[in-house]
Amino acid sequence: MGKGERRGGLARVGARLLFGAAVIGVAALLGWGFLLGRNEAAVEAERDQPVKVPLRVSNKDGTAIVTVDAETQERSGIETEKLSTATVQQQVRAYGMVLDVARLTALSNNYATAKTQLQTAQAKLAMSKPAFERAQKLFDTSRAVSLAQMQSAEAAFVTDQASVAAAEAQLRTLAATAYQEWGAVLGKSLVEDSPVITRLIEREDFLLQITLPPGANLATPPATATVEPAKGKRAEMTFVSPATRMDPKIQGLSFFYTTRAESGVIPGMNILAFLPSGSSVTGVIVPASAIVWWQDRAWVYRRIEPETFARIEIATDLPAPDGGGYVVKDLPPDAQIVTHGAQLLLSEEFRAQIQVDEDK
Repeated sequence: MGKGERRGGLARVGARLLFGAAVIGVAALLGWGFLLGRNEAAVEAERDQPVKVPLRVSNKDGTAIVTVDAETQERSGIETEKLSTATVQQQVRAYGMVLDVARLTALSNNYATAKTQLQTAQAKLAMSKPAFERAQKLFDTSRAVSLAQMQSAEAAFVTDQASVAAAEAQLRTLAATAYQEWGAVLGKSLVEDSPVITRLIEREDFLLQITLPPGANLATPPATATVEPAKGKRAEMTFVSPATRMDPKIQGLSFFYTTRAESGVIPGMNILAFLPSGSSVTGVIVPASAIVWWQDRAWVYRRIEPETFARIEIATDLPAPDGGGYVVKDLPPDAQIVTHGAQLLLSEEFRAQIQVDEDK
């Protein structure tokens, strides 16, 4: 083989080697790019996954226990207090309705109209009576007036007498209706146009019918009691009289009370009321800030350990003397109750429940 042929063969071999190397390099680059893309996709997918906060809720003997470390407590503003004690009167929980006083207003207007009509009739009678007496005297003594004139004066007098009698009868009927429908106190107030009726008509006060539970009794209705138109909101109410009608749904003793318009009640609203019964009870004062409402019940969180809290249901039948929160008999005086951040702990319970359901 000549020298030229050997050189051509080597050149072809070198070209093949270079081509093979190029192919291998391209394949390696494609493979590296593919792997890099997969890694980036995996990292991106991992980033898109929601971050699961560790569960802080456990269950012990049917009670939910929330665990929160000291740093998180400070960051979230969770605070606890040792509650003070108070002695208050035992209270009867009653039910009530804010009454519509449209009928009372109409009755008051009708009574005022009838009273004006009576006064008008009395004024006419005060003029026609002496006129008739004068005409009769002149006719009997000197015939200074004619018989027709005397009879006309007599007719006016008799007519005015009848008008007075009719107006008096109307007034008595309206007064009797007021007493029958609204009782002696409100009836008398309507007749005398006292401030009690005026405040009700002008909606400065609202009239409540408070009914005790069946079988409950109070020797003397308290002069003042508490009404709760909404959860955690209370106002004072003032005794008026025994009610003149019974609530057909409850069938218990009923009383009329009034409360100020600022209490937030409106006619037709169903409300709760708390009436002192005379006996005393001692308990701890749970402030309103410590209470969370769930499933229409009141709960508080009690510190069990420095970093654990348990949710406990409390009774709400004894409003606290300061008008906020409740006096609770079943909590020990040394109990540490969460007074700020209780809603955060309840939210943590809900979050844990949702996370558990998603993992199933």
